[in-house]
Amino acid sequence: MVQDRQGGNGGRRQRPSGTSAPRSSGPNRARRSQPKHDREPQRPAGPPIPEDIEANQLSPEIRRELTTLDRATADVVARHLVAAGARLVDDPEAALAHAKAAKSRASRIAAVREAVGIAAYHCGDWAQALAELRAARRMGSRSALLPLIADCERGVGRPERAIELARGDEAAQLTGDDADELRIVVAGARSDLGQHEQALAVLSSPPLDPARTGQTAARLFYAYAETLLALGRTGDALQWFIHAAAADVDGTTDAEERVTELS
Repeated sequence: MVQDRQGGNGGRRQRPSGTSAPRSSGPNRARRSQPKHDREPQRPAGPPIPEDIEANQLSPEIRRELTTLDRATADVVARHLVAAGARLVDDPEAALAHAKAAKSRASRIAAVREAVGIAAYHCGDWAQALAELRAARRMGSRSALLPLIADCERGVGRPERAIELARGDEAAQLTGDDADELRIVVAGARSDLGQHEQALAVLSSPPLDPARTGQTAARLFYAYAETLLALGRTGDALQWFIHAAAADVDGTTDAEERVTELS
């Protein structure tokens, strides 16, 4: 699952242009006094945080990123991030609301922008996810965000851009599940363009190991089976849907249903 650590298009505020300071003193040269406010504008409160959510449930690595905030703000932000992570799968809209509440208090923290991006990705809001994940990467996120960013490019209708991203130095540094996630995205981009043979080549290099288990392996086998099916190789597709079902110990795909359909 993309849990990943957790990444709305935030617009830049224009700074009001001030008048130039007078070059000399004298009558009528003083600036008008600024209106005084009794209190600072309040930030949106965001969704209520469940009482059982505590700041110390956030990973130590992300909590360290929040040390630039005052203690009270850091505590609220941390609890919103924990709540966002907890709701990501079953209620991504709620997760996004919590992540945005954290962003309203800490928009310059990479982990916060990452949380917004991941929640938006799970909601299918590709444009917002892309903007937030790019922001998190610029801010120095240590997460492997490239597969998500490439998939968002697919989502906004730019499969060629997803393929291009996979050719860069950042992609070459990915290993393990992160590299496999990018393979899945690039194969999907090739299929978007009707290039199913190229998609199959991406997925099979390096060769797949049907003995693997886990979510990433299941998704990789599933994508391979789908590509075989698109090429009319139904028998081979059935075999790889069977492998996907065996690898899918968490039940994140519908591989078993596809096996039933094709059998």
